[in-house]
Amino acid sequence: MPHKYTMRISRLTVDKLGVKLYDKVSAVLAELIANAYDADAEEVSIHAPMGKYLASKVNGQLQDKGFEIKIEDDGAGMTPEEMQEFFLVVGAERREDARRGPISKRFGRAVMGRKGVGKLAPFGICRVMEVLSAGGERVAENGDAGYRTSHIILNYDDIVAIGDEPDERYEPEVGDKDGTLSPSSGTTIALREFDYRKVSKVDVLAGQIAQRFGIRSNNWQVTLRDTVHAGDPHVVGEFEVDTMPNTHLTFSAKRTVVGPDGTSLPNLEAGFTHEERFYPVNGWMAYSKAPYRDELMAGVRIYCRGKIAAQTMVFNQRAGFTGEHNIRSYLVGELHANWLDEDVDLIQTDRRDILWSNELAAAFQEWGQGMVKHIGTLSRDPMRRATLETFMETGRVADRIDEQFPSESQAEIRANATELARMFGRTMSRAEVEDEQVVGDFVNLSLELAPHVTLDSKMREAAEETNAPFEVLVSLLRTARIAELASFGRIAEDRLKVISRLDGLKDGAKTDEADLQRLIADAPWLIDPEWAPVTANQTLQRLRSEFAEHYRRETGEEIELANFEHPKRRPDFVLSSQDGIAQIIEIKKPRHPLSNAEMERIVAYHDCMESFLRENAEFRKRIQDFHITLVCDDVALSGSQNAVLRYMTKLTRLTWRDFLLRTETVHKDFLAEAGRQKQLAIAGSD
Repeated sequence: MPHKYTMRISRLTVDKLGVKLYDKVSAVLAELIANAYDADAEEVSIHAPMGKYLASKVNGQLQDKGFEIKIEDDGAGMTPEEMQEFFLVVGAERREDARRGPISKRFGRAVMGRKGVGKLAPFGICRVMEVLSAGGERVAENGDAGYRTSHIILNYDDIVAIGDEPDERYEPEVGDKDGTLSPSSGTTIALREFDYRKVSKVDVLAGQIAQRFGIRSNNWQVTLRDTVHAGDPHVVGEFEVDTMPNTHLTFSAKRTVVGPDGTSLPNLEAGFTHEERFYPVNGWMAYSKAPYRDELMAGVRIYCRGKIAAQTMVFNQRAGFTGEHNIRSYLVGELHANWLDEDVDLIQTDRRDILWSNELAAAFQEWGQGMVKHIGTLSRDPMRRATLETFMETGRVADRIDEQFPSESQAEIRANATELARMFGRTMSRAEVEDEQVVGDFVNLSLELAPHVTLDSKMREAAEETNAPFEVLVSLLRTARIAELASFGRIAEDRLKVISRLDGLKDGAKTDEADLQRLIADAPWLIDPEWAPVTANQTLQRLRSEFAEHYRRETGEEIELANFEHPKRRPDFVLSSQDGIAQIIEIKKPRHPLSNAEMERIVAYHDCMESFLRENAEFRKRIQDFHITLVCDDVALSGSQNAVLRYMTKLTRLTWRDFLLRTETVHKDFLAEAGRQKQLAIAGSD
């Protein structure tokens, strides 16, 4: 027959131990899974709407979606009497209870629960919890046999409505199966009427649960079943982190610390002594292969009786210690310290950290900091090696070198290219060597420099020979040719990138003529592939300043010919100098029609430059003549301006199409020819 159940608990207790501590679905499930483990369950099945929000908010109002989360286990279960005496008593010390004790009856497990408050965790995410459990001894009754069932329904709103009076008790609703017999023992908990919480996707939830338990057992399994998506059940495995070779410290039950090479480290112990008692710590610490992907794998996980007690990055170590950056990004581990909640409970109720202010916890912290420092020193070389290996893999260095220098006679160039690449890889950070663009640039530079390094070596070899053999000279010349063509090829590749940038600039909505002029000033070869940027040319600097003054005197107008150093100044045109010719470059945006006023200014530039060079003999010694290049798609000239444009001998007009096509074609042809000549040079060396 149904039993009457009572529960004495204050609203404040439910609020602090349920709602406030457990606000994530994974944390709630972990508490219920731990209870199943303590009940000697072999399998726990979780049925939940994976990847779904359990409720929605409409106009600020919470709306339940009708979902249910069900946690089933095949453990010892509870009879109605046990339900009343154990489950409905909050804060009961299980390990001190002679009827239950610290070790489970069937499998001899060191039980995880101690405080007896985890049962309130579901109220952090829902309002209704139904508990159906069957346990005790198998009995026979009225021709039936099985385990006596207890069945209750707890309602959060009813619990908090009873107030905080010490004598007030909450009476949960009794379910229809209470007092009946069940063919098997076990417990099923169903959660309903949820707050605005989300269940993680099944693979993520599996990782979250695995991270919270450090259990290794052949008679224990947690299975996840998605109630909204079709698919096979997902068995929760061990929480695994890929670690870096040669960085492991292993803490054994024999108090020894084993290094990466498998030998024990004599000056370290797997635990520490506090007030004449030794406290063992088992497990491992190492570097992960990659930086932390998420908070689950960050740092060292500390377990007590198989359940997570804390997760720490560096055991609260202050900043500034050796290897700090790498340790904070790569240190991982799994430590077991079952004494954390024995004599004194050093674990926070929500199991998010340890009470480090306690003297015993402080001694544990000091031990952990020592291990962190040791592994930071131990792992420096493996870290460098792993970074270099990542660089070589990301950049496909070996393949790229073989593709670039395939001939057997190029062995020395290949060796130098490899050494250059390794040198660059050793100087880069872990994040940089995972960036394909950054790594690719350094590999390209290695391929470009390798022939030059080899050429230098061969030149020294030839110089040391009193009578250099003909073969040495031939090899020297061939290597020089490969080095020259490699440099030219790199120049052409860089120029094609600038051309691509120009192509993007010309169609940009916010691009103005100053942006285009600045690009031309930095890369005058866009106008003529033979032109080179002018740097530190005092004559050109004086020409710019004195011509601007001459123009002001002749026309009464000011022009700006600065070197684009001041963003607020907008140069009127680009004034450069190539092979003794002053080059005036006027560039208009694509599809812009040249107006009469703009043509008049170009004529003024022309006339003033003629008079300037005629009147300044000093400049005529260095600047023999000048020329104007106008990049403009269309003209909207009237009257005599058309004739001026047509017959001005020192002016060349290019459309944007001709301008881009000419320079791109020249450089593509150059790059192709450089590659062809390089292959010929390589083939000729065989």
